[in-house]
Amino acid sequence: MTTSFGTATSTVISNDPKIRLQSFTGLKPSHSLALTRNLRVFPVPFSGPSVIRAVSTPVKPDTTAEPKRSKVEIFKEQSNFIRYPLNEEILTDTPNINEAATQLIKFHGSYQQYNRDERGTRSYSFMLRTKNVGGKVPNRLYLTMDDLADQFGIGTLRLTTRQTFQLHGVLKKNLKTVMSTIIKNMGSTLGACGDLNRNVLAPAAPVTTKEYVFAQKTADNIAALLTPQSGFYYDVWVDGEKFMTSEPPEVVEARNDNSHGTNFPDSPEPIYGTQFLPRKFKIAVTVAGDNSVDILTNDIGVVVVSDVNGEPQGFNIYVGGGMGRTHRMETTFPRLAEPIGYVPKEDILYAVKAIVATQRDHGRRDDRKYSRMKYLISSWGIEKFRSVVEEYYGKKFEPFRELPEWEFKSYLGWHEQGDGTLYCGLHVDNGRVGGKMKKTLREVIEKYNLDVRITPNQNIILCDIRSAWRRPITTALAQAGLLHPRYVDPLNQTAMACPAFPLCPLAITEAERGIPDILKRVRAVFEKVGLKYNESVVIRITGCPNGCARPYMAELGLVGDGPNSYQIWLGGRPNQTQLARSFMNKVKIQDLEKVFEPLFYHWKRKRQPKESFGDFTTRMGFEKLQELVDKWEGPEQTPARYNLKLFTDKETYEAVDELAKLQNKSAHQLAMEVIRNFVAAQQNGKSE
Repeated sequence: MTTSFGTATSTVISNDPKIRLQSFTGLKPSHSLALTRNLRVFPVPFSGPSVIRAVSTPVKPDTTAEPKRSKVEIFKEQSNFIRYPLNEEILTDTPNINEAATQLIKFHGSYQQYNRDERGTRSYSFMLRTKNVGGKVPNRLYLTMDDLADQFGIGTLRLTTRQTFQLHGVLKKNLKTVMSTIIKNMGSTLGACGDLNRNVLAPAAPVTTKEYVFAQKTADNIAALLTPQSGFYYDVWVDGEKFMTSEPPEVVEARNDNSHGTNFPDSPEPIYGTQFLPRKFKIAVTVAGDNSVDILTNDIGVVVVSDVNGEPQGFNIYVGGGMGRTHRMETTFPRLAEPIGYVPKEDILYAVKAIVATQRDHGRRDDRKYSRMKYLISSWGIEKFRSVVEEYYGKKFEPFRELPEWEFKSYLGWHEQGDGTLYCGLHVDNGRVGGKMKKTLREVIEKYNLDVRITPNQNIILCDIRSAWRRPITTALAQAGLLHPRYVDPLNQTAMACPAFPLCPLAITEAERGIPDILKRVRAVFEKVGLKYNESVVIRITGCPNGCARPYMAELGLVGDGPNSYQIWLGGRPNQTQLARSFMNKVKIQDLEKVFEPLFYHWKRKRQPKESFGDFTTRMGFEKLQELVDKWEGPEQTPARYNLKLFTDKETYEAVDELAKLQNKSAHQLAMEVIRNFVAAQQNGKSE
């Protein structure tokens, strides 16, 4: 094993935060086989002696004009590798930081926010996002995050769609304390935001089969390969204290290799250089058939390919996925990743590095709306993109290997890990851990010394549970509303929403705060049109078009497009393999039933055997669906066949009602769920 440190040597980076050395804007690394670039040298004015810096510009026919760059590119260039002016701004007495520091702190894993519910003077705070590869959270880190939420946050933790924690409400004066505490307790926020590789996803299930262990190891190695090396994170938050980490030799070897011009020689950031990437970069690793990670929504999707004995042989690689778009700009769009090829297992780090280098050197840096890699691939086409990547890779990609059909796996409930212990997947509505749930989770995780994992569907998995602990853990969790999935509404199990209001500065309307009521209304529509309780659709809601909860993969996606208004997207699949399409704009929240009722009514009556709602909407076509919505006058009325009184005494009703409220349900809904599940269990010869 090779040891690497979180700080760089002082001979590489100036100790003066205002001296920024080795400034490159996409300078092509040495020995490149790809497009060459010119160097221009010019002095940069600032208070103090002039500094001469080299800035690269692309070769353009008949012009020497400097290319347009976004403001963020200039902030990065002048930051001394993401230090200045953030290192000064966090020390001032003001509650907020300036524009440049606001952009730079993203690389450190934080966003500046303010409470949009409040009027008048803005009350600033910071959201911190951790980096947990594959959702892995050691026991010690979980307990630390739980404490920090109470001491410095808003009393809740949020599980994200990229398998991390978000801690909201941290004041600027507490930032350094919170950051350093996370770092010193087996955690990190480095690169959880910003223009670099974000958290690497992997299946959260802690199963011990060769394929899953290999997928997790690969995710760890990719994350290590693309972790910043210049030490800026530790300089700012722990005063340069060195935190030693062990890296496999293959990671160090792949990072240092420059045989095909992927690196900046002698730079403290050999892969990123001073300018890092044009925009955020997302990678997921999974096992063939397991789409718990929304594999096609990532810049790079890596799929373990194994032989008939389950022995990993190599990887299929997808490229070019991404969710973000801008309303009323058709030149921005969500996109599914597409196959680029197959590589043997020993080459995966070199192939990933080659793809990253291609985006680094050729992705747009003038307009951040078009800076994601999906736009580069859409512009070039996959053949040209593959050809350029192969120059950095030094090899040709092999043909894509055949894969089984994708399946969404939630990993909820109790399962064998394969090593004699159990894991338990728990549904957490919208990933928000608070109140009694938070207290009980803390007690269970602390008492049994459990590690946990966060899923890409905002749920949590308790790991390494002994069989003897199952009953007491189940009892404790149930009392806090953390129930076996059979007692959770199927609509809730697959639903997701982003935080949106009150803290997200991009939110146009509600998402997390609005989804509980919307799901109840969808359930009521189901009952009205005669759909069974165990039937479901994948519903995802975001407060803006950036797509953090991946609404464009949902069967029914609601995307905020105005105050109390949503754009409705239809046509995704339950296994997340097909993009939804925009169906209607500006649907007011109070009018949602006018759209939901006709769609679900006709799905119930006109679907083919086992046809999902998303596939039904695609088959019917939007023109026909719009006609059904426009002509809707309500379902045919049929007399009620049953009139059941569920509660015979007030005490029983109140007890069920209290438990139902923990799940955002009515007492009647919960009672009917319990009865249905009991009957189903009896019919299956079970009794629990």
